[in-house]
Amino acid sequence: MAKRPLSEQLADLSVRVRNAEDAVAAAEKEAHDKVIAHRDQARADATAAIEKINRDMKSVSKGATGSWKSLKAKVAADIDAMKAHAAQRKHEADVEIADDQAERQEETAAFSIDYAATSIELAKLAVLDAIVTRAHAEALKKS
Repeated sequence: MAKRPLSEQLADLSVRVRNAEDAVAAAEKEAHDKVIAHRDQARADATAAIEKINRDMKSVSKGATGSWKSLKAKVAADIDAMKAHAAQRKHEADVEIADDQAERQEETAAFSIDYAATSIELAKLAVLDAIVTRAHAEALKKS
């Protein structure tokens, strides 16, 4: 391994830290963009489904009686309520699982950052020890 000045090695470490910060920011933005894309797709799907049901109901209701219309409305409302309740339960379970996973990952990341910070402090001490030792060696050469 070629011997490089310690200041260059520290500068490289600084660049690596900046790259890690940029990667995290990009990942957070990417995840956000994916969520937005999924939400937009879900909105488009829901709109298409509503339009289809409206078309179907219009074609049926032209020849239907009042009781048929109210039955269809009741069934549609019941189905919507059931779907909403099931979706809410699933969402709550998904949120809890995701929160637990996120907390574990954040703890791991925090530990890794603390470990890196400790390594930097140890590296700083080693660099200062090297400078002091080099200065001492140079002083001994002159005496």
